[in-house]
Amino acid sequence: MSIVSKVLGVFLGNKEERDLKEIDPFVGKIGKESALVTSLSNDALRERTAELRKEISEHITEENKQILQLRTEAENEEDVNRKEDLYNQIDKIDKLILEKIESKLDELLPVAFAIVKETARRFKENEVLEVTARDWDRDLAASRPSITVEGDKAYWKNRWMAGGNEIVWDMVHYDVQLIGGVALHKGKISEMATGEGKTLVATLPVFLNALAGRGVHIVTVNDYLSKRDSEWMGPLYEFHGLTVDCIDKHEPNSNSRRKAYNSDITFGTNNEFGFDYLRDNMAINPEDLVQRKHHYAIVDEVDSVLIDDARTPLIISGPTAKSDTLQFDEYKIKVEKLVSAQRKLVTQLLADSKKLINDGDNEKGGLLLLRAYKGLPKNSALIKYLSEEGVRSLLLKTENFYMQNNSKEMPKVTEELYFVIDEKANSIELSEKGHDLISSSVEDTSFFVLPDVGSMIADIEKTVKDETERIRAKDELLQDFAVKSERVHTMTQLLKAYTLFEKDVEYVLMDNKVKIVDEQTGRILEGRRYSDGLHQAIEAKENVKVEASTQTYATITLQNYFRMYHKLAGMTGTAITEAGEFWNIYKLDVVVIPTNVKVVRDDHEDLVYKTKREKYNAVIDEIVKLNKAGRPVLVGTTSVEISELLSRMLKMKGLKHNVLNAKLHQREADIVLEAGKTGTVTIATNMAGRGTDIKLTPEVRKAGGLAIIGTERHESRRVDRQLRGRAGRQGDPGSSQFFVSLEDDLMRLFGSERISGIMDKLGLKDGEMIQHPMITKSIERAQKKVEENNFGIRKRLLEYDDVMNSQREVIYSKRRHALLGERLSVDIANMMYDATENIVTTNKETGDFDEFQFSLIRSLSVDSPVSKTEFSKNNEAEVIDVVYAKVLDAYRRKSEVIASTALPVLKDVYERMSATYENVVVPISDGVRTYNVVTNLKAAVESSGKELLRSFEKTSVLATIDDAWREHLREMDDLKQSVQNASYEQKDPLLIYKFESFELFKTMVNKVNHDVVSLLMKGTIPATSPDNVREAQRRRQADMSRLKTQKSDFDGYRPGGGGSPEPKQQQTAPIRVDKKVGRNDPCPCGSGKKFKHCHGQNIGDAAGAPVVCCAHGDHKGIIGGWVDGAAAVITGRNDHYNPVEPQDFDRCVQGTVLI
Repeated sequence: MSIVSKVLGVFLGNKEERDLKEIDPFVGKIGKESALVTSLSNDALRERTAELRKEISEHITEENKQILQLRTEAENEEDVNRKEDLYNQIDKIDKLILEKIESKLDELLPVAFAIVKETARRFKENEVLEVTARDWDRDLAASRPSITVEGDKAYWKNRWMAGGNEIVWDMVHYDVQLIGGVALHKGKISEMATGEGKTLVATLPVFLNALAGRGVHIVTVNDYLSKRDSEWMGPLYEFHGLTVDCIDKHEPNSNSRRKAYNSDITFGTNNEFGFDYLRDNMAINPEDLVQRKHHYAIVDEVDSVLIDDARTPLIISGPTAKSDTLQFDEYKIKVEKLVSAQRKLVTQLLADSKKLINDGDNEKGGLLLLRAYKGLPKNSALIKYLSEEGVRSLLLKTENFYMQNNSKEMPKVTEELYFVIDEKANSIELSEKGHDLISSSVEDTSFFVLPDVGSMIADIEKTVKDETERIRAKDELLQDFAVKSERVHTMTQLLKAYTLFEKDVEYVLMDNKVKIVDEQTGRILEGRRYSDGLHQAIEAKENVKVEASTQTYATITLQNYFRMYHKLAGMTGTAITEAGEFWNIYKLDVVVIPTNVKVVRDDHEDLVYKTKREKYNAVIDEIVKLNKAGRPVLVGTTSVEISELLSRMLKMKGLKHNVLNAKLHQREADIVLEAGKTGTVTIATNMAGRGTDIKLTPEVRKAGGLAIIGTERHESRRVDRQLRGRAGRQGDPGSSQFFVSLEDDLMRLFGSERISGIMDKLGLKDGEMIQHPMITKSIERAQKKVEENNFGIRKRLLEYDDVMNSQREVIYSKRRHALLGERLSVDIANMMYDATENIVTTNKETGDFDEFQFSLIRSLSVDSPVSKTEFSKNNEAEVIDVVYAKVLDAYRRKSEVIASTALPVLKDVYERMSATYENVVVPISDGVRTYNVVTNLKAAVESSGKELLRSFEKTSVLATIDDAWREHLREMDDLKQSVQNASYEQKDPLLIYKFESFELFKTMVNKVNHDVVSLLMKGTIPATSPDNVREAQRRRQADMSRLKTQKSDFDGYRPGGGGSPEPKQQQTAPIRVDKKVGRNDPCPCGSGKKFKHCHGQNIGDAAGAPVVCCAHGDHKGIIGGWVDGAAAVITGRNDHYNPVEPQDFDRCVQGTVLI
């Protein structure tokens, strides 16, 4: 296949060339437009932006008018079928608008890009830009020291605060950056090398797409970058009147966060965008919604977000009655006993194996060696022995022998073990011997053995004659299976925790908590937990508090969140190795952008050693050598443990160095700042420091630039490329060298047998190594194997979530219709039809007319419109249509009765209390429960009671859907766990999951339809006295105080294990970015008024009363500040104040200025 590709490449050119050829015409047009805009004044340049916005708006004016007209017609339409047709027409026009916007943006791309480039040039070449002051200039000047207004002129400085530091704008777009900008606008991934200015490139498509006014989201991997980039690049957009904000600066569900989403350009982290989507779909009032439609997003470090985190679900969870934390502590002792016995056994097996192999008995010795490997593959003595000449080859040869004929002979290898570990599959299985050991302390020998449910049910059917006894026996069997499956699952997770997960490699202990380390970046993943009880098992192992289980209230994976955008793009330095996955899952094409200056970094072939000890000694020697040459060295490691080992070795050599790993990530910015200086040695876990460039001094460039040393090949080529990319930015000199040993995880699991064979034949002595392009390519082939394996795992796991996602879309769309009131009547009509169909179909199958008649009365409050004869003779469709028509007619009459009953009462209340009451509560009962329906008093009276009916419908649908969906999610959590037991029966858990989840969802939808329709059909106003109508004290938003947000890491796709709130961040003194203005000072906007009467007049608490603090007893030294957009001026040494929202108490830092 590769030969065919090469031949085709000769005639057609490679993909990179074709991509550039497609984009090149745009670059030429941008150049022409740049020449035109250069001659424009600052005011004319800003006016040109206004013209572009107007041009886009006018391009879709006709379609917007049509939508407005159709929406008005739909709201006034009584016929449900006609109303549905009108909404379908609106959807079609919406799609047409999106197409027209895209075509118009393509047309305007050259001039828009030219405007951004020219703006950047003017900021770079001028310390101050003078323009005629507009309203947005005055608004920004009130809070920005970099903008001042004098009379009718505004002055924009080219220096401002970003990320807590003052920056001076010194960047202008290169031509290659224009190429990257075009690719991003086209909804592709721009792969740009380190130092090529991805953040600046993004300003081009962001500016262009923001002109459409539909919102552009820039997604970053952490809140530091989102805040910094919004402040750094913001003035470039704001100069032209576009609004910019960052969601990470504001509290969830707050007005300020809603305002951030309504900005033209919104920065934020991937997690917060996803969590806000989930919170919106738990909202109880339209005013609580913060997000608008997902239009266009650019994802920074797209490989990290859409590949590494793709299978990580965002979860909002709450308390649950079920908690199994005691099982982990209870069974931990048994697992420790089991692991100890296995360790002793493996030690003995290894000793016997060595003796037999030394005596020349390779057959028996190889068997014992393979048995030891299957027992504890990470045993350090075993790994060391495998590095000796010929031993690894013997292990592979023996394994191949016993794996013949579908591993029929493998039980001979594993029967003596207590449990068997498959390190490649990350799985573990108890053996019969292991079962016997852990069951020795319990009376029931089958305590940890799952019953064969299928055969046992068949036996019950045959042997138990009594129906009641048979049902009881089945229930007992299923109960026994459920209890034992949970027990076995807990044991399995504990075994994994003890044998496959190592402290300071996969996780660290900090603040008495288990915290996961990101294998890609080496950073702590705050708030993230392993799923399915594995995290709880590790907590039990490390003797820290085992967190309680939680119930999922809302969940979505990042993959399915970002697929909701109309247009998605991304940028990173390493995406081409995952291009196939990006296309298969997201339909994102990867475009490799050429560098502005040719890369001159010297990438050496890998150095391969037999043992880790030899490898690390060689690494230290190389560091010392480079340090003497005056070159800075960046040492990349794959775990915290290795970084600390190398640090100890360097200390013994007396070499000064910095360590950057998950335990020391707080010092990242300072360490990276020093990393490019002469003689600096930095040890960084994997890609710690990603997203920040290491800048070199002139002396370092002369000495040969930054030297990269990789202490191990990562399982992903992308991570190795990221490490290499730290050197050689923008034409800087540099070098990279990877050191590898046969004991490394990648080489042990996936390394070629050929490499170990070559090293054995060469008879290398201690400390000697081999280096050859063939060896490097062989290692890269091993990495490809792992990447393909990981892609398969991710794809399968995402199939599970796709099932959930299809259900989520149905429920959330219905919920949104109810919340906004749009299309609610259509949804209710469909619910009535589905409820009617379910009753007719169920009773048609049994032919029971009496039950049919009773079901209609009980559920729909109507009698049968068909006779018994018609019910029997007519087909299902005919009966359904007749009954549905009767139900619609009955509901219409019921609605008229409620409206006519309520209207006199509402009129009376309106006439007396309209000046006081805005919303009122009207009690409506279905005969069992009474629902307090909140409705707008004025709208209800003016619509002759119809608004009350709409409010009743909304309340009914929202309450029913929320209860049913929450219960459904709990059942889905249980299902994800239980289907894994299907593998014991040689069945595919995914297929069973899809089938069972469909049945669960169908049952839930039928129940929702039944409950909503039944409530609406039975609803009546129990009393007609005006005294029963009272003012509604509507809650501003759903109560989420008891809910937690978390990200769950997958070990197997069985989420639903423990969850915990995100850890409270360490409080630090905030940095003031906004300008400080006294209340009686002149307003900076240039209006001539005092600040308190101009841009400061709305600052204070909501009621305008003085705010009083009870969070701390004393605030000595505080002179003023901001709390969630509200200013608090403190004049006295002992003044207190009370922030608007309770969570803002956490921001009260004694002795600092609050922001």
